Formats: sequence, C-alpha cells, structure tokens
Amino acid sequence: MSFEGFIARRYFTSGRYFISVSTWITIAGVTLGVAVVCFVMSMHNGFESEIRTRLLGTTSHISIFPAGTELIHNYQALVEQVESIDGVVAASPFIYAKAAIQSENSGDGIVVRGIVPDQEARTANIQKDIQFGEYTFESQVIDDDTLTGIILGRGLASRLSVLAGGTVVLYSMSGEDLRRNVRPRVKKFYVSGIFETGMYEFDGQQAYISLEDAQDLFRVGDAVTGVHLRLTDIYDAEEISPVIDSHLAYRYQITPWNQLHRNLFSWIAFEKKILFLGFILIVIVAAFSIISTLVMMTMEKRAEIGILKTIGSTPGSIRRIFVRKGILIGTLGLVGGWLIALGAAYIQNRFQLISLPPDIYFISYLPIETHLVDFLLAGAITVLICFLAALYPANQAARVSVIDVLRQ
Repeated sequence: MSFEGFIARRYFTSGRYFISVSTWITIAGVTLGVAVVCFVMSMHNGFESEIRTRLLGTTSHISIFPAGTELIHNYQALVEQVESIDGVVAASPFIYAKAAIQSENSGDGIVVRGIVPDQEARTANIQKDIQFGEYTFESQVIDDDTLTGIILGRGLASRLSVLAGGTVVLYSMSGEDLRRNVRPRVKKFYVSGIFETGMYEFDGQQAYISLEDAQDLFRVGDAVTGVHLRLTDIYDAEEISPVIDSHLAYRYQITPWNQLHRNLFSWIAFEKKILFLGFILIVIVAAFSIISTLVMMTMEKRAEIGILKTIGSTPGSIRRIFVRKGILIGTLGLVGGWLIALGAAYIQNRFQLISLPPDIYFISYLPIETHLVDFLLAGAITVLICFLAALYPANQAARVSVIDVLRQ
C-alpha cells in the first residue's frame, strides 16, 4: 500500500464524531443514488425485454405485407421462397381483420387472426400460451351443429363469460357494399382453447380462427393479409430485411419488429436516458457532501498536514491523500448501491411486489433485468464525479502553510 493510501485510510477511520457521521452520511447519499439508478435502469431493461418477448411471441420478427394492394394471393409460394433464405427459421401466412363477437351473455368488437395452426406454431408462441382447452380448430358436433374451433384470449373469454367448449358467434361486414341493404355474415364457433400471453391488450381483444374460416368470413378468397417470419436471431431483423426485400424483387413491404413497434421501444429508450440524467444529478448532489466533508477534514487535520509537510511530504502527496479519500467514499457508496440494487431486483423478480395496472401497461407486473454494462457505466460516472468533487478540498489541503500551522 502506498504512503498516500495508508494516510487516506487512517483519515477515513479517525476524526471527531461529527466528521465521521458526515462521512457516512455522504457515503449513504452516494449509495442511494447508485442504487436508485441501477434499479431503475434494470427495471427498464426488464420492461423492454418482457414487452419485446411477448410482442414477438404474438406477432413475428419480420412481417411481409402487400405493397399497393390489400392482400397477398400467392402466399404459399411466398412462404416457400422466404423459408429458403439464410437466417429465416419459419414463415406463416395470416389474415388480420376486425369483427364483432357475441356470446349468450355479452358481445364486443375484437381483432380476429386467421392462421394455419402448424405453421403459426413455428413462428409464434400461441400454442405455448394455451391455458385451457387445446390448440386446435378441428370440427366438432355441438347441439346438432358442426362447428369449427376458435381460440380466445383469457380477458376476452372472461368478458364474454365463456369457457372452453362454449359457443360464440362472429359477425363481419368486410367486403360488403355498404350502399346496399346487406346483412353481416355470421359464423358460429365453439371455444376450443383459451390463451393468456400476460399482455392485457392481446388477451382482451384477440381471437384466432383457422385460415380457411377467416378467408370465408372476411371474403378475401384464397389470399392473406401478410406473412410472419421467425428468425434465428431477432437482432438480425434489420440486416435480413433488405436481403428478403431484394430476394422478393421489391414487390412487398418488409417490416422488421423494431419498426413495427418503433413508437413503443423509442419511448422506453428515451425514458431510460432521462432517468439516467436524473441519476447523474443525484450523484452530483452527493458530491457536494463530499466537498463539505473533505473541507471540514482539512480544517481538522491542519496540524497533521503541517507535520507531514515538515517530514518531507510534497503538496502533490497531500493532494493525493484527500483525493483518495474522496474516491474511497465514492467506491464504498458505489459497492453499497450495487448490492442494494441487486437485492431489490432479486426480491422483485422472486415475489413480484410491484404490480402494474394491466389496462394501462402491456404487462401486469414489473420485471427486473440487470445488465453488467449499466452497472459499470453507473460506477464509472460515480467515481469520476467523486474524483472531481475531491479536487477542490485536496488543493486547499495541499496549500496549507507549515509556518501558519507552527504559529498556532
């Protein structure tokens, strides 16, 4: 251990009661600042990761939509074509439309997605999200009617007061000329399954039917709204999108997941930057406590500083002693903040103490995901601010006159 480091540690553990208390208060301020920012940034990481996982579990990594037309007619050939591209795991066609739904007890407007079950299971997590019933649209005879299946979100099923095995009716006016006296097309289904993604918006408004039923109900013929793609790595979506676009001769609109949900993820990233700026302000406030603590210590240790200079210590050595004490304060606060943030993250993930209103947010609880980079960035900025805060009192200590000390 160096001479300056040894003296800095002795100064840290010695001193009058008030100086000692103010030192620990300063450490506590740095600790709380670091703990708050690390926890909040981990909260945003978890929120973003959970939203991304659940969104991509219900949609896709890349979506292909028609360009200039409303539908894709050659979707079977398109699926085979894109599945041959490196990085694409699977593709599935879908129909996306709005309809009215009615049960014996209630009715509502919903979003209906027509899918091919086997293909959709390869590109989305709907099969894994089934809570009640089965992932199937196979026909069954119910009350002398042959009905095909429909899969409802849990929130929607609760609002309609239906269980797996119950029946509902879908109404659609899609494709009709509203200037004529027409009636909506009606099709009855039995509830083959109920899914739950944990996302209020999807669970409360989404229903799945077979692609054939959707084509018939919405009168689109042998066509689809779009094609979903699942990639080997979701973060390759922006790089693979131009490759797919070129491979398809630029005839379609290729939309990666981060563009499809750009507003949501941009908002999360912007809010994270604002909160990180707030953390810097918290640490700067704690830095003023470091300045006042070291200034008071300088006044208390004038005699010791004079003795150190008498035995040959240079102003640079005195300056390094006080700077090291400031860095020591910042380091102790930093480690304490890290430990508190990690402990709080573990408790929240284990017991889910902080819940979120699902009708406002996409998820019902606050997930925490710690990233080493965020912790190291917070640590680097904390140590830098503490170092800068220690410079002024360190310079004041280095300028203490030996003659003035001896006269006192």
